[in-house]
Amino acid sequence: MVFMVLCPILVRVLERYGMETVPKILAYAGYTWMGLLLMFVCTAFVIDIYGLLLSVLTRVFHWDPGPWIPSPRITFFIPLVVSVLVGVYGHIEALSIRTELIVIKSPKIPENVGKLRIVQISDVHLGLIMGEWRLERILREVRRAKPDILVSTGDLLDGQINDISKMADKINAVRTPYGKYAVTGNHEFHAGIGRSLAFAEEAGFTVLRGEKLEIPGLIIMAGVDDVRANRFGGHGKISEKQLLSGLPENQFTILLKHRPLVESGSEGLFDLQLSGHTHGGQLFPFSLLIKLLYPIDKGLLPLRDGVFLYVNRGSGTWGPPMRFLVPPEVTIIDLVHGG
Repeated sequence: MVFMVLCPILVRVLERYGMETVPKILAYAGYTWMGLLLMFVCTAFVIDIYGLLLSVLTRVFHWDPGPWIPSPRITFFIPLVVSVLVGVYGHIEALSIRTELIVIKSPKIPENVGKLRIVQISDVHLGLIMGEWRLERILREVRRAKPDILVSTGDLLDGQINDISKMADKINAVRTPYGKYAVTGNHEFHAGIGRSLAFAEEAGFTVLRGEKLEIPGLIIMAGVDDVRANRFGGHGKISEKQLLSGLPENQFTILLKHRPLVESGSEGLFDLQLSGHTHGGQLFPFSLLIKLLYPIDKGLLPLRDGVFLYVNRGSGTWGPPMRFLVPPEVTIIDLVHGG
């Protein structure tokens, strides 16, 4: 058990020495064990609550629970079976990429454009566990969507990859008439910001770090660093209000931001904020905790008339290579002219 607890630390140490095979085995084993343990503990906690309720009923109503009291063997084997079943299902769900389609109508989209299709990926966490074949499953859905623009809202890279150029080439090969755009997440800084930026650029992304640009005749794209950049000397301190102020009000503006938080004073300065970070909780019941931290953990949130925040629940996984009741996502956003 101690070895499993130390696995994530050993993985990072071995990564620094350029090793991949041994860290990959340790990462898969250690993080899978972590996921199973979390499910075991959660199930055992529910059984403990059940036992506590029986105890309260016994004291209040002087009722003999008798056969309703689970034996020690049952209280061990139920969490064990549940954690194994959830683990098997979770591994399958983590590979089952879902596409989510949202349509946003705005008079700011030029009428002659018809439809502008943006595809969003987020929190792919390419590394030891999220390798080339998992990336290919994500890109298959991206290619099927035939995007005009591809965006990544952070945590594209996570840790050591020896064949990093090969994966960058796969992303770069996706055709997008109006480009690829990305912002940093917290894990870009954990993996090494220089290396992460080099990978994103090799993959064909224009990384927006407190920057904005106009896609002529279409929309304005803006992006900010994750707040983690403040600790690494990045561009995280730039105010979103400062970045977005002065933009033409008749042009549709998209803000790429890793965390699904709307900065005070910026809400009326963009039309659509695309975010990620939450993974939708990744594993139920942790998805319930995420709801306490953010205004929305996944999906579309109207902020005001014609202004929206969309949170992608993650295209990959972090930590345990599994998901439970929160499948990975590739988002398709169709922008069309309308009121």
